[in-house]
Amino acid sequence: MTSTIMPPPRTRPNTARGRGLLGAHLIDSLGSGLLLAFTVVYFARTTTLGLPAIGAAISLARLLALPTALLTGPLIDRYGARRVAATANLLSALAHTAFLTAHQTWQIVTVVFLAQIGTAAYWTASTGLVVLAAHPDDRPRWFALVGALRNGGLALGGAAGALLLALGGTDGLRATVLGNAASFALAALLLATWRPLNAPAPAPDDDLGSYRTVLRDRRYLLLVAVNLSFVFASLVLSLLLALYLTEGLHQQAWLAGSLLFLNSAQIVLTQTAVARRLARFRPTRVIAAGSLLNVLAFALFALLSAAPGWAAVAGAHLAMLVYNLAETVASPYSEELSVRLADPRLRGRYLAVYQLSWTVGQTAAPWLLTLLLARGPAWPWALLGGLSLAAVPALLLIERLGGPAEERGTPPAA
Repeated sequence: MTSTIMPPPRTRPNTARGRGLLGAHLIDSLGSGLLLAFTVVYFARTTTLGLPAIGAAISLARLLALPTALLTGPLIDRYGARRVAATANLLSALAHTAFLTAHQTWQIVTVVFLAQIGTAAYWTASTGLVVLAAHPDDRPRWFALVGALRNGGLALGGAAGALLLALGGTDGLRATVLGNAASFALAALLLATWRPLNAPAPAPDDDLGSYRTVLRDRRYLLLVAVNLSFVFASLVLSLLLALYLTEGLHQQAWLAGSLLFLNSAQIVLTQTAVARRLARFRPTRVIAAGSLLNVLAFALFALLSAAPGWAAVAGAHLAMLVYNLAETVASPYSEELSVRLADPRLRGRYLAVYQLSWTVGQTAAPWLLTLLLARGPAWPWALLGGLSLAAVPALLLIERLGGPAEERGTPPAA
């Protein structure tokens, strides 16, 4: 017997009880944007170390922090997403404050390691925060709202960080570090004092299950594999776009900047409206539509290598519009499905495994995409398009592999 994942009825999300959560997301993203693009620059300006040593220290710290998501899952199941997220933000605040005292290689490894633990733990718990804030019918719109806030906050924070660097030099960089630390502390306070709409479920019994339960859930593992295609797609902005335009197409750097601005503006302005209009469709079908839009966007990017200069500029903006639409279509419903298909009693462990798709993608993509780009400008887009196309039949298969975990009647976990 097969089942389908039916869409929730269309409702208007009630944000009255979630203002603390929305405020925490906005403050966190504003602060993160301050330092997002300037971590290496900060250590280069405030230490006597060379760039290779700084890069190696940051890479080693992030490598050491890779198990964080799997270690965070059981903590979410036992203590709840709100407590774990608040604690993670507090750890990030302390770690970024310690940036001011890091002058040697081992010190950089230590502070970046602690900061990365805080970031990974927060993102593992963050999806569970929406579960506490919203009725199940409202969750896609909540995920859309949180995504819009996140993009807008990062963009504003990045602009503020660039301004501080331009006006204040090294002192401006120190100000961005302190501002980032303060934002994490304020976000932790907002989460600690927030009273969610939905009360968390009691901690599970020790014999309830473990990661073995998650690894036996074929449908959830298939969703994690599907999400890997979106992880690779999301890294186009930070890893591939500027390099492809400047090195592959020999365009000016301003073109990459204008496309990044278009991405932030389009998502902030349209994310919630798009999610609202798609609410009557099955989440799997919506995500599949986002995958197909990505296929089209990557094909357009690949074709730019054969276009004349004036057409390449126009075509890049068209490809970015389609790419942005794919993100606004798929992102909220991917997050929603990661919650709906998880056993509520072990949601922390499920979300930790889901987070692994981000960890694996962010680890593999820099090497793989740059390797393919060195072989030719179209090769990275061929890989990205192939991954996105393969996600479509996988999503249709997810529909046929049993009912959502929430149909078991178990109360929501934090």
